[in-house]
Amino acid sequence: MKSTEIHPADYDAQGRVRLPFLFWCVLLLQARTWVLFVMAAASRGQGDTLLTLFYPDHDAFWLGLLPGVPAVVAFLCSGRRHLIPRLWQALRWLLIAAQIALLCWQPVLWLYGEPLAGLGIGLLVADIVALMWLLTNPRLRACFTPEKD
Repeated sequence: MKSTEIHPADYDAQGRVRLPFLFWCVLLLQARTWVLFVMAAASRGQGDTLLTLFYPDHDAFWLGLLPGVPAVVAFLCSGRRHLIPRLWQALRWLLIAAQIALLCWQPVLWLYGEPLAGLGIGLLVADIVALMWLLTNPRLRACFTPEKD
């Protein structure tokens, strides 16, 4: 048996392929601005300070929310993916497109004067790894393949 095959333990009680743990990590990576937004909202008085720390330019913050939209939609739809198979199948490609956008975003920020820092380099490396995983993981691909009756 090849290591890239899907094992019986990868299926849930309904016979669907379980979403891999790394899928949730990629969703968090893509929705990082959304996570920051929720944290800022939850911290009440310190929210504006928190947002300014990570996004001194508030326009960049609002633009940063856009690539996270497919991740938020995937998170919300993951439990009902069998009810919306066409949307769910399209979401894989939207997640890949969002990951490409995030991968290009960091170098663009550097070109426009943001200092080259460890956090930015770390995000760039994480974005590269996430994109490669989204494109090549067979179990994830199986999760987005329509079920046959």
